[in-house]
Amino acid sequence: MTLYLINLVLALVWVTVTGSFSLVNLIFGFVLGGFALYLIREQVGTVGYISRGYRIAVLALFFFKELILSAWRVLVLVLSPRPDLKPGIFAYRLKVDRDFEITLLANMITLTPGTLSVDVSEDRSTLYVHAIDCSDPEAARADIAGGFERKILEAFR
Repeated sequence: MTLYLINLVLALVWVTVTGSFSLVNLIFGFVLGGFALYLIREQVGTVGYISRGYRIAVLALFFFKELILSAWRVLVLVLSPRPDLKPGIFAYRLKVDRDFEITLLANMITLTPGTLSVDVSEDRSTLYVHAIDCSDPEAARADIAGGFERKILEAFR
């Protein structure tokens, strides 16, 4: 967030120095400031917010893709003449350990049709998930680990 504010200040300085207070010049100053911050990224010592923004956008796109796919799977299950459902709750060992990351993961799981985050253990190491079809809990754990949790770790670490 600090880099974003620095980039905004650099854009405002650019607009002031050039004397052109147009939106196009402000955007150009913002891009120019972002490039300048990219050049000194090792001195600043943090991951640039542009690359972090990209990873967050990838996470959002991945979530929407999973949302559509799981909605389709639930639709097929519901419309099948004799659904072979085995609902259940399984425990998922968390790799994420920050409150924000745990909350984001739990919400993404809950917002995806067919799954619901039920609880988090007291030590914040296990997430309990209800699935509409829990016939293969290991596959569900692998989907969470290789999907939502991996993307969250990439975006926020």
